[in-house]
Amino acid sequence: MEQDEILLDAEERMEKAVDHFASSLTGIRTGRANPGLVDSIKVDYYGSPTPLKQIANVSVPEPQQIMIRPFDVTSLDEIAKAIQNSDLGMAPNNDGRVVRLNVPPLSTERRTQLVGRVKELAEEARVSIRNIRRDANKHADQAEKDKSMSEDDREQTKEKVQELTKKYEGTVNKDAEAKEKEVMNE
Repeated sequence: MEQDEILLDAEERMEKAVDHFASSLTGIRTGRANPGLVDSIKVDYYGSPTPLKQIANVSVPEPQQIMIRPFDVTSLDEIAKAIQNSDLGMAPNNDGRVVRLNVPPLSTERRTQLVGRVKELAEEARVSIRNIRRDANKHADQAEKDKSMSEDDREQTKEKVQELTKKYEGTVNKDAEAKEKEVMNE
């Protein structure tokens, strides 16, 4: 692999790791209703687990309420069951046409647990970024052994990979800090 290929591959993979982390954060409650809270829920729809957003319209009519309007009204009971079985900690209200979720205010203990979860997700993202750095450095070392890259180019590549690592770890840290503040201040 050439220097540009190694750097491009590392940057793309680090970007994906940060995007995955950001999408994981949307599923963490902050005491305010957010359609992202139900994104990870899978509903048993005609025998196959289907993401909720593929079979229903999810909206937030009020700051403390999520409304789920299924495209097929017969799936209401399955949606309610999937929400009860999830780790959301909310009881669905099924009125025959829509499912409503009232988002209760968070207790201090629950906020602390959620901040801990944010920290876990951030650490997973940082580990992923570091693994990508390790892989890129291995490619650079291999390229030097294969004589397709000089020793100076290998060192320069490793420095640039380290810069990318710092950049993306910084993004993860900043996003995690913002989410922690959001969870604690709501």
